[in-house]
Order: sequence, then C-alpha cells, then structure tokens
Amino acid sequence: MISGPARRLLLTLAAACLTMVPPAFADQAPVVNAPAGAVMGLTQGPLNVFKGIPYAAPPVGKLRWKPPQPAAPWQGTLNTTKFGPACYQPTSKFVTIYTADPGPMSEDCLSLNIWAPANAHNAPVFFWIYGGALWGGSSRDSLYDGARLAERGVVVVTINYRLGVLGWLAHPELSAESPLHISGNYGLLDQIAALRWVKHNIGAFGGDPANVTIAGESAGGLSVLYLMASPEARGLFTKAIAESAYMVSTPLLKQNKYGMMSAEESGVELAKALHAKDITALRTMDPATLTDDAAAAKFLPFGAVDGRILPGQLVTVFDKGEEAHVPVLAGFNSGEIRSLRILAPKVPASQTAYEKIIRANYGDLADEFLKLYPPTNMEESILATTRDALYGWTAERMVRDQTRLGEPSYLYFFDHGYPAADDAGLHAFHASELPFVFGTIDRSPPHWPAIPQTPAEEKLSNAMVDYWASFVKTGHPSAKGAPAWPAFDATAAYMHFADVPRPSTHLLPGMYQLHEEVMCRRRAAGNIAWNWNVGLFSPPLPPKGLCGTAP
Repeated sequence: MISGPARRLLLTLAAACLTMVPPAFADQAPVVNAPAGAVMGLTQGPLNVFKGIPYAAPPVGKLRWKPPQPAAPWQGTLNTTKFGPACYQPTSKFVTIYTADPGPMSEDCLSLNIWAPANAHNAPVFFWIYGGALWGGSSRDSLYDGARLAERGVVVVTINYRLGVLGWLAHPELSAESPLHISGNYGLLDQIAALRWVKHNIGAFGGDPANVTIAGESAGGLSVLYLMASPEARGLFTKAIAESAYMVSTPLLKQNKYGMMSAEESGVELAKALHAKDITALRTMDPATLTDDAAAAKFLPFGAVDGRILPGQLVTVFDKGEEAHVPVLAGFNSGEIRSLRILAPKVPASQTAYEKIIRANYGDLADEFLKLYPPTNMEESILATTRDALYGWTAERMVRDQTRLGEPSYLYFFDHGYPAADDAGLHAFHASELPFVFGTIDRSPPHWPAIPQTPAEEKLSNAMVDYWASFVKTGHPSAKGAPAWPAFDATAAYMHFADVPRPSTHLLPGMYQLHEEVMCRRRAAGNIAWNWNVGLFSPPLPPKGLCGTAP
C-alpha cells in the first residue's frame, strides 16, 4: 500500500513528465536539439527515428516553381513521429509491380527522415533519393526503411523532393523571374537544399557532415549523376552510390538540340496544352489537377542544362573530369527491362527482319551489334539491348570515369532470382535489388513478386547491407563472411550477385565499347538523343568520323 503523501508525489512527478512528452511516447521519446530546431522522434530498438522533418519552406503559392527557401523556425519541440506527405504525383491508371499507394500527398512535401543509432557520434551518413522517373516515389515507402543499415552504424536520411511538372518545369517567364535567368531543376534544387540541411544539422543526430554518401536508384540514380555534375552540390557529399542510373541526353534550357525540344519550349507547349495563358494561371491551378493534366499531356520531367545548376550534358561533364571527385559504387540488374517492357520494341516477324533493321540502323557497327545481341533469341537480345544502353553502359562509364580520376570505384551486376519473380518472367527485374540493399525483403510492395523468407535470401541480403554500409563508412565495400569486392581498376573487376556474391572480371565484354561509340557519334552529330532509342528503335547511326568532335 502506497501512503497518501507518496501517492501524491508520484502523481505530481507523472504529471510533470506528461507535460513534457505526450503520453504515448513517455518511455520512448528521443529529443534532439538541432540548429534547425528541437525534434522529438521514436525509439526503435537501438535506434532513434525521426520522420517528416521539414528541410525547406512549403513550395506553395508564389513559391511554386521557385528554388527551395529555408524552413521557418518552429516553437518548442516538433513531433516528428510520422512521415510527411508525399509530393504530388500522377494518379496511377495502370497496375504494375511498382504500383503502391504513396499515402497522403501535398505540395507542402519537402521533408526528410532520419534513422540513427542511439549512441551515434560522427557516424557516416547515407542520403537516399528515391526513384520513379522523376514522376513518382516517396520516402515513406517501406522498401526504404533505414533500420537495417542504421544498425550497421550508419545514419540514414531519406528525402522527398518535388516531382513531375511541379519539380521540373522550365518556362521563359520563370527564367525571367530568376536572378540567374534560369528555370527548371526545382526537384534537384530540393535535393541540394536537403543536403545543406544535413550538413548543418546532422551532427546533432550523431552523423558526420563530412562523411555523406548520396545514393539512389533509377531516377534516384539519375539524381546522383545530376548532383555529381552540379557545382551547387560540390562539397556536400563525399561518396556516391548509383543503382540502375541512366546517363541519357538532357534537354538544354533555351536551345533545341540532340533531337530534343528545349526545356523552356517544352514548358510553353505544356501551358498551351493546359490552356494556361501564363505562369500566373499555372500557379493558380490545383496541384493534383495540374500534375495529372501535365502527365496526360505527356510532359517529361528531366533536368535542364542551364549552365549553372547543370552546367552541361552529363557525359561532357564527366569527360572533362568536372564532376565531383568521389568514390563510386554503381551497377545494374540483369533483368532491368523485364518489368519495363514499354521501353523495348516488339519482336520482328523473323530473324531476317531483325538483322535487316539492325544493319540499316548500325551500319559499320552492325556486326559488332549482332555479335552482342544476335537474332537467334530476338526477345532476349531486345531486352538486353535496352538494358545495356541505358543502365549497363552508364554504370560502367561511371566507374571508369571515377577510376580515371584516381577514385576507388566499384561495379556490380545483380543477377539474383527467386521463384515468384522467375515464374513471372521477372528474373532480376528493375529495382529488385532494393529489398536486399535495405534489408527489407519481408516488406516488398503489394504487387511485387514475393521474396521467400529463407536463410539463403536473408544471407544474401545481410551481405548486401554489409557491403553498402561499409562503403558508406569507408569508401570500400566489405561484408562479413562474404568475398572481398575488388575495385574496378585495370582488371575491370565487378561483383556478381546471383545466389551468392562472387567477384568477377570483364562484365559483358564489348557492351560498354559499343554503346560508348554510339553515344559519341550521336553527341557529335548534335541532332540525335541517347540512349533510349537503340536497337530496333535506333535511327541510322552517324558516321564514324564525327566522333570526338563535339564539346
């Protein structure tokens, strides 16, 4: 029996505690006093987790299509126990394996999430950028839960950034508003703003602002390339991970080139399609309607080469060695296009027809092309052509370029299958490495081929989490009980992830050289894009003598 005075003392103490921390979090409420303000998160085992922290002001009203502005300071302690809303993205009209509910959406979406070891001090930082063709995606996706990586001693940050027309629209009126006379690239500027927030605040969460690795998959990998190329992001990261990135040609802000309309002209045409007479009219449109209507009008979100945020074509920046000089881990999946068949042409009626088209398109390179992608199995050759031109060539080019700069760089080839995926014809499909990298094989998206919960799958995932976490820590990937991962260097080494990790050399011999030559000729000609339109989709190849003459 507790005495009356003792009971009153306990009640008084309890009441005092409950005024500081909401009841649900009374025993699990880590509070961090960061320069941006105080935040309260959740305790998750050995981790402190913070969700939905605003890193920039809401880009609404007059701030729509403006560079991100600093978030307003908040009073007291901000409750950061729930993810922030996703950025607006088009309503899905078709169900694919990638279809997932992004949850609540808002134009006020510039937030980030942090998973940090409770005892972290100067821990390396893993900064994740989701994919989704710059149209979709959200940091709240269960695939990107940072717990398993954080348990390896890494502070994980995942971010939201503006998507689609709200994130990537360029327009002459927007350029006229800008002190720099440029527009577009707002989603990229969001990513840079989030990196700056990390630089100024992550130390309060136990992270090391001088040891930040940017990472992303698909459009997130493209974003990694943009950040490496952008002078505005220089000094904000020290390493880069690019999974299934694509170094395609990018629209120029004010000039039609490489068979592409300028970014500003694309914006003008979109405004016409939406019956908006000016930017003021576009700024008053409902964001959900604007997003859906822009997608229906076939607006394509891309970074714009504006001479400032993106100073040049990615291949040109990397050729000149003007990208960030940082170690790189990059790779792609063997079945990338099996889940992206919209990117692949139909199989011709016969092998003869296939060969005839390739010879007409590739001229003096036709024999080399047909050796790599023979007509004997046209479907597999078609899938491999698009895979290699987009993702394989990009991954190998990245590690080659960084190796040339003296930076340790690592290449991988994810070739892992499991029954549900293989039975659906989706062996090692696009993004299928993500659950293994994040250690989330038990929570794949609702339409995803289910990963069996077996010791073998768990072992592979543990190895990949280890490799990625150790690269974030040291710039050199290693995994407990798994083979050493050699740098690419002169041996052209890579890691082959099938049933188990296996070091190998000389991935797909001749693949890189063919697609590099195709890119080089097209860039030199100046009137053909790269690298979507390849194989049966390819226009006639420009002559060999042009290569190397373009800036």
